Amino acid sequence: MSEILCQWLNQELKVSQTVSPKSFAKAFSSGYLIGEVLHKFSLQDDFADFSESRISSARLNNFSRLEPTLHLLGVQFDQNVAHNIITEKPGAATKLLYQLYIALQRKKKGVQTGVEMPTVQPLMSTKFQNTKSEAFRDQRLSRRRQNEIMAKIQAAIIQIPKPASNRTLKTLDTQKLMKKKKEAEDVANEIKKFEALIKKDLQAKESASKTSLDTAGQTTTDLLNTYSDDDYIKKIQKRLEEDAFAREQREKRRRRLLMDQLIAHEAQEEAYREEQLINRLMRQSQQERRIAVQLMHVRHEKEVLWQNRIFREKQYEDRRLKDFQDALDREAALARQAKIDFEEQALRDKEIHEQIAIERAQARYKKHYSICAEILDQILDLSTKVADYRLLTNNLIPYKLMHDWKELFFHGKPIYEQASLRHLPTKLSAEHLIELEKRNLLDNSDYEEYKNMVGEWALPEEMAENLPPSNNSILGHVIHRLIESSLPPQVESTVPELPSFAIKGCLLGKTFSGKSTALKALEKSFPIQVLSIDTLVQEAIQAFHDNESVSGAQGLREAPEEKALPVRQKSGKENQACTSSPKEVRDASLAEALPEREDKTRLDTDARKTAKAEEVVASDSFSELTVRAQLGAKSERLLKKGKSISDILLVSIMVNAINQIPIYKGWILDGFPMTLNQAKLLEEALTGYNRNLIELEGKKSQTSTLAVDPTASKEVPLPPSAFDFVMLLDISDNSSLNRMNDIMAEAFSSEAPHEDINQRVAAKNKDTDEDQNLRDQIQHRIVGFLDNWPSLEQWFTEPENILIKINAEVDKQSLCQKVKEMFMTETMKKENKVKKKLEEKEAERKEEVSLTEKTSPPPPPPPPLEPEKEKEVQLPQERSKTPAAKGKQASEPPHGNREPLQEGKGKKSETSLKRKGSPRGKSLGGKIPLKKSPAESTDVSPVPAVPAPSKPGSEEWMYVNEPIPEEIPSFLVPYWKLIENSYINSIKTVLRQLREGQHTVLAYLYDIRTGFQQFLRRPDHKQDFVSQWQADFNSLPDDLWDDEETKAELHQRVNDLRDHLWDICDARKEEAEQERLDIINESWLQDSTGIALNHFFSLMQAELNRFQDTKRLLQDYYRAMECKIPMDDAKRFTRVPLVQLDSKDILESQLRIPLVPRRSISPESALSKPKTKSILKGKIDYTLESVELNFEADEKMVMDTWQQASLAISHMVAAEIHQRLMEEEKENQPADTKEKPPQAAANKKVKKEPPPPPPPPKKKKEDKKGKGKSPPMAEAAPVVVPAEETEEVEVKNELKLRIKEEHLAALQSEEIATQFRLELIKVKALAFLEELVIKAVDVYRLMEKWLGERYLNEMASVEKLTGVARYHIETSTKIQNELYLDQEDFFINGDIKVFPDPPPPVRPPSVEKEENSTLTIEQLDNLRDQFLDIAPKGIIGNKAFADILLDLVTLNLGTNNFPSSWMNLTQPELQELASLLVTNSESVDWRKFLLVVSLPWPIPLEEELLETLQRFKALDAEQLGTITYEQYKQAGLWFTGDEDIKIPENPLEPLPFNRQEHLIEFFFRLFADCEKDPPQLDYTQMLLYFACHPDSTEGVYRALSVAIGTHVFQPIEMPSPVAEKTSSFTDMSPIEEYPELEDNFMSEERELQEDGEEKEEEIPENANTEMISMETLLQVFRGGNEVLDANRFASHQKIENIYLENFIKVFQDLGSKNLEPIEVAVLLKHPFIQDLISSYPDYKIPDVKIILQRSEHVQGSDEERSPSRLTEEKK
Repeated sequence: MSEILCQWLNQELKVSQTVSPKSFAKAFSSGYLIGEVLHKFSLQDDFADFSESRISSARLNNFSRLEPTLHLLGVQFDQNVAHNIITEKPGAATKLLYQLYIALQRKKKGVQTGVEMPTVQPLMSTKFQNTKSEAFRDQRLSRRRQNEIMAKIQAAIIQIPKPASNRTLKTLDTQKLMKKKKEAEDVANEIKKFEALIKKDLQAKESASKTSLDTAGQTTTDLLNTYSDDDYIKKIQKRLEEDAFAREQREKRRRRLLMDQLIAHEAQEEAYREEQLINRLMRQSQQERRIAVQLMHVRHEKEVLWQNRIFREKQYEDRRLKDFQDALDREAALARQAKIDFEEQALRDKEIHEQIAIERAQARYKKHYSICAEILDQILDLSTKVADYRLLTNNLIPYKLMHDWKELFFHGKPIYEQASLRHLPTKLSAEHLIELEKRNLLDNSDYEEYKNMVGEWALPEEMAENLPPSNNSILGHVIHRLIESSLPPQVESTVPELPSFAIKGCLLGKTFSGKSTALKALEKSFPIQVLSIDTLVQEAIQAFHDNESVSGAQGLREAPEEKALPVRQKSGKENQACTSSPKEVRDASLAEALPEREDKTRLDTDARKTAKAEEVVASDSFSELTVRAQLGAKSERLLKKGKSISDILLVSIMVNAINQIPIYKGWILDGFPMTLNQAKLLEEALTGYNRNLIELEGKKSQTSTLAVDPTASKEVPLPPSAFDFVMLLDISDNSSLNRMNDIMAEAFSSEAPHEDINQRVAAKNKDTDEDQNLRDQIQHRIVGFLDNWPSLEQWFTEPENILIKINAEVDKQSLCQKVKEMFMTETMKKENKVKKKLEEKEAERKEEVSLTEKTSPPPPPPPPLEPEKEKEVQLPQERSKTPAAKGKQASEPPHGNREPLQEGKGKKSETSLKRKGSPRGKSLGGKIPLKKSPAESTDVSPVPAVPAPSKPGSEEWMYVNEPIPEEIPSFLVPYWKLIENSYINSIKTVLRQLREGQHTVLAYLYDIRTGFQQFLRRPDHKQDFVSQWQADFNSLPDDLWDDEETKAELHQRVNDLRDHLWDICDARKEEAEQERLDIINESWLQDSTGIALNHFFSLMQAELNRFQDTKRLLQDYYRAMECKIPMDDAKRFTRVPLVQLDSKDILESQLRIPLVPRRSISPESALSKPKTKSILKGKIDYTLESVELNFEADEKMVMDTWQQASLAISHMVAAEIHQRLMEEEKENQPADTKEKPPQAAANKKVKKEPPPPPPPPKKKKEDKKGKGKSPPMAEAAPVVVPAEETEEVEVKNELKLRIKEEHLAALQSEEIATQFRLELIKVKALAFLEELVIKAVDVYRLMEKWLGERYLNEMASVEKLTGVARYHIETSTKIQNELYLDQEDFFINGDIKVFPDPPPPVRPPSVEKEENSTLTIEQLDNLRDQFLDIAPKGIIGNKAFADILLDLVTLNLGTNNFPSSWMNLTQPELQELASLLVTNSESVDWRKFLLVVSLPWPIPLEEELLETLQRFKALDAEQLGTITYEQYKQAGLWFTGDEDIKIPENPLEPLPFNRQEHLIEFFFRLFADCEKDPPQLDYTQMLLYFACHPDSTEGVYRALSVAIGTHVFQPIEMPSPVAEKTSSFTDMSPIEEYPELEDNFMSEERELQEDGEEKEEEIPENANTEMISMETLLQVFRGGNEVLDANRFASHQKIENIYLENFIKVFQDLGSKNLEPIEVAVLLKHPFIQDLISSYPDYKIPDVKIILQRSEHVQGSDEERSPSRLTEEKK
C-alpha cells in the first residue's frame, strides 16, 4: 500500500519532496507535505503560511491549519493522530494519507471542485471559525426545537378541543391582509409627509434668499459687478447636484432600513404562523395524535437504527483500517527485517567468498613458494657443486659432469647425493627412490648418447665419412611382424561413412554466468536441441516413476546404441561385452569402477551397490523399462542413499538423450561436462576413442628400440573430438555473487501477494529454502569450477583448440548476441570441414576406380589360402591405421578406416595383398611377368625393359611375409625382448660405472694434490734456531758492540745459522721428492686404467652378445618361414677377455669370462725398446717413463681385443653363409634325382631353391657374386616338365632366393653396424686412457713444480734473513722486533718486540699563574679559611675587616695570600675598599668580598638564575632548601668548566689551568655549611649573592625573582631612572677591566634602552601576581639605613627589628591583617617598598679595581706596567 501512495504522490501529484516507503513517516512528520497535497486540490488556501522546518512550533502551526480541512473532508483527525505523525510512529502517516487519498478520490469522482463546494473551501481562518460556530448554533437550535416539539407532543393532553370553523380562519386571514394594507398605507403616508416637508424647507430657503437679494440689491450692486455671473451659477448648480445626490443616498438608506424592518417583520410573522400551526396540530384528534406519536417513535427508532448502523459501519471501517494498518506495519517490519537479513547474508557470502579466495591465494602462494624455494635450493646446490668441482679440477670442469648436473637440474632432481645405493635396504625410503630416479635419468641420457653417437660418443672425423645405416630395416620388419602376429586382433570402432552437418557443442561457465539465458535465445533462433543434465536426470527419474516401458523390437534396436556408452576396457572384456546381451552390456557399463580420485571405501560401496543393482536388473519388470527409466531408477537409488550420481551414470544419461536426437539436428550441452573425468567418459562414449590409450601407444611407439620397421606407421592419428566447439562464459566470482543477490532481491521484491495466508507462508518457506540452497551451493559451485577448469581448459585446447572464451560481464542482449555470432561462425566452419571431407572421399573413390581400370585383364583366380595365411595377411592391416609401405600412393585419411566391416573386408584384403608382397599379391600384381620362365614367356606378349632388381632392405624391396608357425612368435618375441633388455642394461651399467669412475678420478687427483701441498707445509723448526740466535745477539753487552772481533764472531755465527738452515731445506727437498716418487709408483693409475679397460671391453662384449643373439633370431625366423626345424647351436658364445687386476692364480675351468694378466713395465726393462709414441711433452722426466710404457701396453691390449672381437663377428657371418650354401647343396642333390616324377615334387610342401655355386663364400664380394649367379641357375630347368608344375617350382625357387637374400642382407647389415660400434668403442677407449694418463701426468708435473718453487723460496728467505742480520751487526744495533722465518716466508714482525720500550716521561700537574690583580683559587681558599675562623656567620665589622686585610698585606711573610698588585695597598685604600663592601651598617659580608674579588666569572642573567634554581629544586626531593656536593655537581651552574684547553705537545710541559672548573668547586666551599656532614649548601642563599648587579635596583628585582622562583617585572615608570643610573655607572666605572661584565651589562643596557618604549606592551596582564610572604621579604632585605651603633651584633639585631616593624606595617596597610602573603604587584606599589628598592645597596656589585688602579698610579714603578697589564686582561 505504501508503494501505491508513493506512486500517487511522486508521479501524479509530483510533490516537492520525493517520498519512498522507507522515509514515509519522516517525510510527513512536519505536516508540510499534507498541506501541499491539499493545496494541489485547491483545498488549502493558506498553504503559504506553512513551514518546512521540523521544529515543534512549525509542526503545531501546520497541523492546526490542517485540522479544519481534514474534518470537512471527513478524515478522522485529532490530537492523538497528530502526535503519532509528529513522533513518526510507524503506520500513522500511512493511515492518514490513505484516508485522505480515499476522500479526495471520492470528491474527484463526484466532480466537486473547490468552486462548487464553498463550504469545503475555507477562505480564512476567522471566517471558517464563524461559519463553524453559526453551523453549530443552527444545529443546536434545530435539535433543541425538535426536542421541545417532541416534549410538547408527548406531554400534550389527549382530549383536544374541537377546532374552529373555517369562517374564523377566513376572518383571520382578511384581518391580516387588512392589517398589512394599513401598515403599507401608513408607511406610504409617512413617506409622502417626509417628502412634502423636505420640499417646504427648500422653498423657504429659496424665498429667503430672494428677499435678501432684493433688499440688498442696491448696496451690493458694485460687489456683484466684480464677480462673474457664470461662476456663481456654476457653484449653485454644483451645490444643488450635491444636495440631490445626498437626498438620493438618504433615500436609499431609508429604503434599505425599511426593507430590513419588513424582512424582520415577515420573519416574526413566519414564526407566529409556525406557532399557530403547532397549536393547530396540537388541537388535532386523539387518534391523529396517537398516530403521530407512533410515527415519531418509528421515525426515532429508524433514526436510532440508522445511527447504530452508521456507528457499526464506522467501527467496521475502523477495524478494517486498523487491520490493514497492522498488516501494513507487519509487512513493512517483515520487509525491513528480510532486507536486513538479505543484506547481512550477502555480506556473509561475500566474506566467505573472500575468505575462500584468500585461502586459495595462500595455497597457490604456498605452492609457488615451495616450487621457487625448491628451484632456489637446486640453484644453490648447482652453484656449490660447481664451486666444489672448480677446486677439484683447477677451474676446468669436464663437459660430461656439467651436462649431467644440468640434466638433473632441469628435471628437478637434487644434485647432491641423498642416500647411498651400494647396499639397498629391503624397504626403500624416499631418498633411495630419488637416488634411483637420478641414476635412471642419467643412465637413459648416457644410453641415448651412446645409441645416437652424440655427446661423448660423437664420431671422430675419420669415422664420420663411413657412417653405416642407423637402422636395420629388415630386422625391424621381422620384429614388427613377430610382435604383430603375437598380439590379438583389435576391433575397430565403426563410424558412419558420410559425416553429418549437425553441429555439436557445449556451453560452460560459472553459476549465474548466463548459460541458460544464452541457450534459450540460441534455441529460439536456430534449430538445435539444448540438453541440461539436471533436466535429463529429473526426466529419467520421472520416467522411472511413470514406468516408461518399451517393446522388444525397440529394446533390440536400442541395444547397439547402448554399446557405445561404456568406457573401453581391456581386450578380454571387450570381447565378452560384444558377445553378451544388451542388458549385460548396460550392467557392465554402469557397474564400472569409479574414477581414480575416489578412495577405496567409495569403491567398496559402489561394488556392493552394483551387486544390488544386478539383482534388480534380473527382474523381468525392470528389464521391460526403457534405458532412460533404468538410468533414472539407479540415479534415484543413489540420491535416496544421500550419495551423488557417479560420472558414468551421468554420461550414460546424457549419451542416451543425445542418441534420441535426429542425426540432422545439432545439440548443445548446458554446463556439462563439469569435470575432466566426465569429459573423458563423454568423449569415449561418443567417439569410441580413449585419448589416454592413444597417447600410451604413441609413447610406446616413440620408445627406443634396437630395430625399427620403416614401413610401420609411427604417427598415431589424432582422436576425433566429441564437440565441434566449447564456449566458456567468463565471469568473475564477485560478479557471480552480485548476480545471485540481484536475482534474489528481484524475486523478493516482485513477490505477488497471495490471497490465502497459508499459501503465502508456504510459498515464502519454499522460496526461502530455495534461496538458502542456492546460497549454500554458490560457494561450492564456484570453488568446484575453479578447481576443475584448468584441467578442462587443457583438455579442450589439446590437441585441437576448440575452446572459445566470451566475456559474460555484459547485459543479457549483448551476451546473447555474442553467443549467436560465435555459433554462426562455428556452424560455417563445420560446414566447410564436412564439404572438404566429402571432396576428399570423392577424389579417393575416383582414384580407386582408375586403379581398377588399369588392371582390367583379370588374372586367374589364385588358389585358396590356408586360414593361417589369411589371418597373417589381414592382421597387419587391421593393426595399422595408415598404409604400411613407402613410395606408394598417399594413404587414406583416418575416417576411411572407420567404414563398416561388411564393406571394408574386401578393401582390406586387397590393400594387404598389394602392400605386404605376399605370393598372392604377386600373382595379382604386375611384377610376375618379370620373373616368368622362358616357357611361359612364349605365350605372352612382349614386355618392356626390365628395371634393375631392388636391394633387400630398400624402400622398393618387397619383404617376404610367408606364414610362420604359431609357436615361433611366442618364442622369438620374448627372446628379442630379452636381447634388448640385456643389451640396454649392460650398456647402462657400463656407462654408469664410467660416469662414477670419473668422479673418483677427480677426487683422487685432488686428494693427492692437497696432500702433497700439506706435506710441503709440514713444520720445519727453523724458527727455533732463528729465535735462539736473535736472543743471543741481543744479549751481547753494550760495550762489545763496536769491537771488531766481536763483529767477526757475530758474522761467523750468522754463517753457521745460514748453513744449518740450508741443510734443513735440502733435507725437506729430498723428502718431498721421495714422497712424489711414492705417489707416482702407487698402483692407482694402473688400477684405474685396468678398470676402465674392463668397462670398455664390457661394452664390446655387449655389442658382441647382441650380434650373436640377433644372428640366432634371424636364423630361427627365416628357417621357420622355410618350414625348417630350428638348428641347435651347440657352440658357446664368444667372450671378450677382461684384464686381471689382482695377481691371484685362478684355474681356467673356474672362469666364466677369460682374463688377461696385467703386466706393468718397469723403466729398466723398457730402456732398450724404441719409443714410437710419446704423450710426455717437454723435458724428459724419467720418473714418468713407466707411466708412458704402461699406457702403450694398455693401448696395445685395446687394439688386440678389438681385433679379436671384430674377427669373431666376421667368422660368425662367414659360418652362417657357409651353412646356407651347404643346406642348398643338400637340397639340390635329391632335387636332381626327383626331376623325372614331377607330380611328386609338385605335391611337396617344402619349397626349394636352386643350388648355389660350389665354392662357399667367405667375404661380402663373393656373397654378392653368388647372389648374382643364383637366378640363372634357377632358370636352367628342364623343359620336359609341364607348364603348371614348372610355374609352381619357379615360384618356390624364387621365394627361396628372396628369403636367402633378405636373410643374408639383414645379417650383413647387422655385422656392419656392430663392427662400426666396436671401432667407436676402441677409439673412445684409447681417448679415455690417454685423457686419464694426461691428467695424472699433469698432477705429477705440478707436484714437481711446487717442489722446486718452494725450495728456491726457502733458500731466498734464508738469504734475506742473513742480510738483515749482517746489517744490524754492522750498525751495532739490537734487533728489537722479532725475526720470523716460517716455511718460505721471512719478515720482521712489528707486533712483537723482544725487549720492552723505555717508559714515557710523567707530565707535571697544572699550576695557576697570577694574572694582574686576580686572586688565584689557592689564595681565595686561604682567605675563606681565615674569614671562616674569625666570622663563621659571614658578617664582620668594617674596622676589623680593614685591619685583617692590612695584616695580610703587610705581614705576608711568604704566605702568598694576595697578588703582587695588592701588596702596595695602604691602610686608607684598604679602608676605602672595606667601605665599598659595607652597607649602611658597620659590618661587611666577607663572602660577598670573596665573590667580587674572584672575578672574572660569567655574570648570570635572570633567566639563567631561575633555571639553575629549578634544577636545584628538582634535585631537592625533600624540599629542605639544601643540597649536597654530588647534587650540586649534577645540577651544575649556568656555566661549565669545559674550556678549549690546548694540550701542549711537549710531554714535560704541564697542562693549562682550568680556572672555571675550579671556581665552580670553590663556590660550593664558599657558601656551604661545613659544620654538617656531609656539607649542605643553601642554594637559594647562594643564588641571592649571584643576583647582584651593577645597578642596585636591578639587583633587588633579580633577588626578588630568585626568592619567589619566578620573574618579577618592574613597574612601568621605572625604566628611565634605571637606564640613567646604569649609564652613569658605566661612565664612572672602568668596566673594561671585566670583559664578562662588559658583555652582559652592556647587553642588558641595550635591551633596556631599546625596549623601554615597548615595556608597557610586553608586560603581560597577569604579571607579578605571585604571592610573597614576610619570611621571603626578610630573606631578600637584610639591612637598614638608620643604624649608627658600632657593635655589629647589636646593630644587626636592630636592623632586623626595624625592617620587621616596617614590613608588618606595610602588610597591614595593604590589607593583610594576619600577615598573610600578598601579591607582588600590590606590594611593589607601596611607597615604602619603592623607596627601599631604589635605595637598597646590598645587591650592587662594587668596583674594587678602581682602588687597585689608583694605587698603581701612585706608585711610580707601575706607571709603565699598567697599560700592558690592561692589554693582557683585555686579551
